[in-house]
Amino acid sequence: MRTYSAFRLALAASAACIAFAPGAYAQAPASGDNAEIVVTGLKRQYFGDTPVKEIPQAVQFLEGKLLDDLNITRLDTALELASGVSKQNNFGGLWDSFAIRGFAGDENFPSGFLVNGFNGGRGYGGPRDASNVERIEVLKGPNSALFGRGEPGGTINIVTKKPLFKEFGSFSIAGGSWNNYRVEGDFNLPLNDMFAVRINGAVEDADSFRDTVHTRKYVVTPSFLAKFSERDILTYEMEYVNQEVPFERGVVAIPTVQANGTINYKLGAIPNSRFLGNPNDGQTKVEVLGHQLQYQHDFSDDWTLMLGAGYKDTTFTGFSSDPELVLSRQLIDNDGQTLSRQRRFRDYSTTHMVFRGEISGKIETGSIVHNIRIGGDWDRFKIETFQTRYRPSAADQSYSINIFNPNYNIPAPIPTTVIQNATEIQKAWGVYAQDQIEITEKFKVRFGGRYDDFSQDIDLRLNNTNPKKAYTKFSPMAGMVFEPTRSISLYASYGKGFRPNSGVGFDGQPFDPEISTSYEIGGKFVTPDGRITSTLSLYKMKKTNVLTTDPVNAGFSKPVGSARSKGIEFDLNAKLPAGFELFLTYAYTDAEWATNALDPNFAAPIRIGDPLINIAKHQGNFLLFNNFNIGGHDAMLGAGVNYVGRRLGETATTFFLPSYTLVKVLGSFNITEQIKISADVNNLLNKKYYASSYAALWVQPGTPRQFTVRATFDF
Repeated sequence: MRTYSAFRLALAASAACIAFAPGAYAQAPASGDNAEIVVTGLKRQYFGDTPVKEIPQAVQFLEGKLLDDLNITRLDTALELASGVSKQNNFGGLWDSFAIRGFAGDENFPSGFLVNGFNGGRGYGGPRDASNVERIEVLKGPNSALFGRGEPGGTINIVTKKPLFKEFGSFSIAGGSWNNYRVEGDFNLPLNDMFAVRINGAVEDADSFRDTVHTRKYVVTPSFLAKFSERDILTYEMEYVNQEVPFERGVVAIPTVQANGTINYKLGAIPNSRFLGNPNDGQTKVEVLGHQLQYQHDFSDDWTLMLGAGYKDTTFTGFSSDPELVLSRQLIDNDGQTLSRQRRFRDYSTTHMVFRGEISGKIETGSIVHNIRIGGDWDRFKIETFQTRYRPSAADQSYSINIFNPNYNIPAPIPTTVIQNATEIQKAWGVYAQDQIEITEKFKVRFGGRYDDFSQDIDLRLNNTNPKKAYTKFSPMAGMVFEPTRSISLYASYGKGFRPNSGVGFDGQPFDPEISTSYEIGGKFVTPDGRITSTLSLYKMKKTNVLTTDPVNAGFSKPVGSARSKGIEFDLNAKLPAGFELFLTYAYTDAEWATNALDPNFAAPIRIGDPLINIAKHQGNFLLFNNFNIGGHDAMLGAGVNYVGRRLGETATTFFLPSYTLVKVLGSFNITEQIKISADVNNLLNKKYYASSYAALWVQPGTPRQFTVRATFDF
């Protein structure tokens, strides 16, 4: 495994600089929902700066200020605020996994998300920290026509904090439940009128409501901006992450096989704090070192060239003790207390390199305006996977654990059987074009498409085979927007996309990719002053070539399944009189299998209409803040409610996770213009709930009542 000890030293030095750097504080500018999205004139490839109400798809922004007010420090927590986004199995707490509008992607990898338009979710980078997030953009609907391969439900893009030509900074110290301590800093320094630097970082050390679990994290993201002229801007950003997190599968729902062969599941028999792994496994270590370089040249006020390059290494190493999922090897369904386990060792690493370029601008043909975007990109993604396992026989229960009286001193066997040893190299290049045509001031249409050339080269060292696959795909999209008034816009859109499947079939060849089709209609409302924004959208989508068990060759998968999803989403942000602010979202998601198939993991039968895992039909968020003044000091009080409905907990079973409703309260008080004290309590009513699941024996429990107190110093 690679080590970056030098960067740990750099992180400590950076934290010291943040803590003691002098200077006057200047607040970074915020972007409204209908504002042009620029950072010192820096635009963004793929998405551009089209006003939100003129985009023929639903777009939801989660601003950095909102995340800061809610003391949100991780991407997965932030996405709880997004309509139509559902938590999925997070691989023992080691990565971010979510579904958008019911579709989750490949369960063997983290969910794909973008960072400044670069693919930031590829690889094993651990849960994404929010310390350098300027805003999170949830771009609903198919985006393959621009970004390339992906899920049809939508795309998450994180816009990071960039250097500005003002000197300012902030430093915060937070502490809370279960010895959770976090130090975070942000320092911006203009070196002159041409160059500026900014450094964000966080250090976190915490126990957990989960017994024996302790985590540690270092994050630092220095960035540099050079403004050579009014038309030439260069930015560079580095990302370094070092995390240590125990790999653990959560709690269990005890299965009981009935006389007729059906299975009942008992959830909640043990406390949600109960750890069922082996503390002697130690920490799983994750390290990330990434770079992003972007250059922008404005030929004129209308035409811009954008070039970019990215490089990122990730590593993931550690042991785990996982409950056995095959019931013929599992004892708990017989005696209700003995949990059979395996022990595994994983050593994964990835390297990702990407180059991209785009030119955008306007052409007028009479009274019609064409907003044109033409670009291309190339990337190479290398995945190294090595995994060993100790798996006792059904008769050997020496590594089992009693879920009611766990013994954490059981000798840990060494995993010696190699079950994964492969190198996969994915190469892809693509070109795209888009034209948003302003036919009249009120009526606009958009056409676009992308051509992708994708190849896989896999070295399977377990059986000394080298399967390869290459294919091309074209992803079209079309949309229209009608604005009957300045505040209302109505839109409709259509798109097709694809996403590669991982693994090989019985024939030893990589699978065909998933193919998706999506339709969406909706309306947006924005008041002239931008204080109230709202979106209502209805969508329908389907994808084919979903992996299922090969019906002929047992033990192998085959891309013969299909799934569909339809739903309604509603978002509302409002700045109300008397200092009140309202944030409201609701999603109805009906996601189901569209074919009879066999579950790809255990070959259990799936029927048409069976729900997709972890997708609640109803989900909503309500937040209300009040900003007021006490004795000349700014203050804020707020409260929120989060509801997630009942959802399937294991594919092709009758095991469901119950619905839950969580309440939070928060507040802040500015002691001076530079010092603010804030506090929040999550899960105020101490609701026992379950956040997500992969199987009845791998259930992630939700966090009980939790408080945090934080002091922030601006300078």
